This record gives sequence, structure tokens and C-alpha cells, in this order.
Amino acid sequence: MICINKPGVDTKNFTGSQGQAARNFAVTAARALHEGKGSSVIVLDVRNVTLIADYFVIASGSNPRHVRALADRLLKTSDRTRKPMHVEGYQMGYWVLLDYGDVVVHVFREDERNFYGLERLWGDAPEVDFEGRGAISEPEESG
Repeated sequence: MICINKPGVDTKNFTGSQGQAARNFAVTAARALHEGKGSSVIVLDVRNVTLIADYFVIASGSNPRHVRALADRLLKTSDRTRKPMHVEGYQMGYWVLLDYGDVVVHVFREDERNFYGLERLWGDAPEVDFEGRGAISEPEESG
């Protein structure tokens, strides 16, 4: 989806079905990565921080085979209507990026995750609770 920022049109604060669909997909992806034994799985709400995407899902695998297996879990089990627009880094298995447009999934090997530090880079983005542990971030606004 390409959004052209027009004066007076807020493209980052979807309160309708598009915004909720992105959030739901991010949460579903995070749960799938967690169930696949991905470690330190987080969802960041980056809508008010960048135009790149609405949500980042970040997870770690213990080795390249595990990283690819986590990516496969999303590629093979995600909603059939949601195919990534782009997949990067799959063959090496150190950092696999799955770009779904409004949701970007990063699956790292632990060393690469520590080196690139996306959580530090996007530190202004609130974290979204995907496990029902209680609110970690601000609740989704209703419109």
C-alpha cells in the first residue's frame, strides 16, 4: 500500500479496519514466532515514529536454521491473504526481513539482533502486548 501524505489527511492513525487489521496481523505473527520458540519476541507500534510501516515484529532465533524455521512458520501458516511483498536475508539466516507493507517482521540470529539493536533505534515506539500479560503500551484508540 502506498500512502501519499496530503495536507489535512492523517495517514498514520488508522482507527478503522485497516489499522486494526495491521495490529491483528502483527499480534498473530508475534504469537506464531513465540510458539515456534522464538526468543524475546516483541511488537512495536511505529505508526507515530516512521512512515516505513505501522508495526514491527522482532524476534530472535538461536542459529540460522532456527531463524529460517521461524520465517517459514510465518510464510506457511500466516493468513493466506497476507503474502509478504518482499523477503530479504532468508538464505543466510542471520536476519530475515518479511515486509508485509504495514507490518515488517524481523527475525534475527541473537548476535545480529544485539549488533543492530532495532529496539534501541525505535525506542520511542510503544510496545504492543501480544500475550495478554497486561498492558505494556497505550491501548488502541477507538474511533
